Amino acid sequence: MSSSKEPKLPESDIPESVVRRQMIKSFGWFTLAAAVPVGVYEWITNSPKLLGVKKPLRRVLDANEQIAETYFSDTHLVPTFPVNQAAKNARVNGYDGIKTPIPEDWKLQIDRPGAESLMLTIADIKALPKHEMVYEFKCIEGWSQVQHWGGARLSDFLEKYKLGTKSGNAPNPDTTDDLFKHVGMETPDKGYYVGIDMESAMHPQTLLAYELNGEPITAPHGAPLRLIIPVKYGVKNLKRIGRIFFADERPRDFWTERGYDYYVGL
Repeated sequence: MSSSKEPKLPESDIPESVVRRQMIKSFGWFTLAAAVPVGVYEWITNSPKLLGVKKPLRRVLDANEQIAETYFSDTHLVPTFPVNQAAKNARVNGYDGIKTPIPEDWKLQIDRPGAESLMLTIADIKALPKHEMVYEFKCIEGWSQVQHWGGARLSDFLEKYKLGTKSGNAPNPDTTDDLFKHVGMETPDKGYYVGIDMESAMHPQTLLAYELNGEPITAPHGAPLRLIIPVKYGVKNLKRIGRIFFADERPRDFWTERGYDYYVGL
């Protein structure tokens, strides 16, 4: 979760995960070239880029997102498992945005349109009802693992502090005109950032997590507070949340800028 323009590393220093992504993209382009007429392929390759990929391909990703959003429902829950099926050593899915030490004065900054920012502590989050969840965390690179997380529902957090609405009232899922369309989150160093659609943010399984396997989460897993959003792939599960804000326009998104789709829903 570095700057938007990543440094060019010597081949021996390129992380294996990055190599795999490059191979997958290369294979995708090869498949595309074999499947479409030469003229169409040339048109695509000569098109300008839009958020990390050629513009026609970005339009296809946008269309896929619209389809996914039509069948999304907060009543659809991802499968859960008994606690004893959770991995004792949860796998880490990346270090972007958390490569520096945890700020000693960490606080969660909440920006509200037309109002002063809220500055909250981890104790404020822990004061909300705690929920635990054991589910299959899925990485966009292809691996998955059953993991046990604990924290406060993001929907409870929004209700408690009356966030996510234009009126300043607690959010009401039935009053969609009052809800902002998106939630933006970023790490304290601003090195990693995501945009989440409000429907997914308010899903009952979306957590502001502070525990893993019944213990406080460690730095590699996003201490002191991270997002767990089971209806999305791991790239949306932002670690070490430093700031949350709300907008109707899509907030910037780290991996969307690098060629992935914005929605990234399961």
